[in-house]
Amino acid sequence: MTATSELFVVLQDGSSTSARGFKAGALAAGIKPSGRPDLGIWASEVPCVAVATFTQNTFPAAPVMLSRERLQLAPRAQAVVFNAGNANACNGDRGLRDAREMAELAAARMGIAAELVLVAETGIIGEPLPMDRVRAGLARVELNADGGRAAAEAIMTTDTRRKDCAVSVEVGGKEVRIGAMTKGVGMIYPNMATMLAFVGTDAALEPAFARSALKAVVDKTFNMITVDGDTSTNDSCFLLANGLSGAPELTADHADANRFVAGLEAVCIDLARRMAADGEGAEKLLQVDVTGAASDDDARKAARAVVGSPLVKSALHGQDPNWGRIFAAVGYSGARVDPMRAALWIGSVQIARDGVATGASKADASAEMRGDEVTFHVDLGLGTGTARAWGCDLTEGYVVENSAYST
Repeated sequence: MTATSELFVVLQDGSSTSARGFKAGALAAGIKPSGRPDLGIWASEVPCVAVATFTQNTFPAAPVMLSRERLQLAPRAQAVVFNAGNANACNGDRGLRDAREMAELAAARMGIAAELVLVAETGIIGEPLPMDRVRAGLARVELNADGGRAAAEAIMTTDTRRKDCAVSVEVGGKEVRIGAMTKGVGMIYPNMATMLAFVGTDAALEPAFARSALKAVVDKTFNMITVDGDTSTNDSCFLLANGLSGAPELTADHADANRFVAGLEAVCIDLARRMAADGEGAEKLLQVDVTGAASDDDARKAARAVVGSPLVKSALHGQDPNWGRIFAAVGYSGARVDPMRAALWIGSVQIARDGVATGASKADASAEMRGDEVTFHVDLGLGTGTARAWGCDLTEGYVVENSAYST
């Protein structure tokens, strides 16, 4: 993240532990065959208001079921224990027992109640957790305020780079910080959040406001990315607010509520873009802007359809301005369309107007697709609805990565 606005300030080297009172620790427990870090705890020094969004996949993993159940009982938590390399999904009752034991082990390590610990896991589906390694690892985890970077590295699976950032905003005359980390570059077509996202703030948030703010931001950020059109069994996005900034509690009608939401959105946009850019095998980040839609919902449908189209993604990889594929994706998206009004730009080149070719040079349009980041703009000419989505190109690398993932 490089931009700083009037509403927030980007914190250099920001991480999920940038907010006051947050700490983390991670290590290599032997869950990943690579021997890289794969187990850890992200926590607050004090209990937090906690809210989350979870996968809508009807085969939810054990950590999703456990964490969702706990937050439905009360919007309170103090820590998230996590591992990478094993999703603990499709493991039946054993999976739930293992998830509960992970929470208990983390709670014992921290000296807090097990009910205050949520669980997040990612990796291969259908294989039991190696609980002997989990037990030994959690007994050795050391948490500290500088542990955000290590935690962000430990939640990676096929990610090629760490994804974390932080901003500060002013609330009631006091500095409030928002720090976050994410992971996920495959099985990415969120219907709530991302593969795993941890957002910590030292703001004091009223639970209803925290819930509505997170949902609104997730809908505009993590729910607007796709890598491959697959929704994971483990998607979880957690927001924990410990109030240690000393700023007044934020509610929906507080004068600084919009300022906080702007900071939260900035963090999540940055991480969503990084996830799309780091898609398995990806070489290009694709941003699709839809304007002129009959409604924002229609714009969202159209934008997601374009970034998710295998044909569009393949053309992007080949720098082929095959613009009919873009309109075709819009046409099957479910958005209202008038073919005689639609316009399309590839980068700065307007390739179509009123639903037909403008006669613009294909070479010029192809040149707009050569960089690491490419933008398509579709205007439907029907109203004021807008949306933005992010995706990536489809390369041979994606097929190679996923052709032998479990073997």
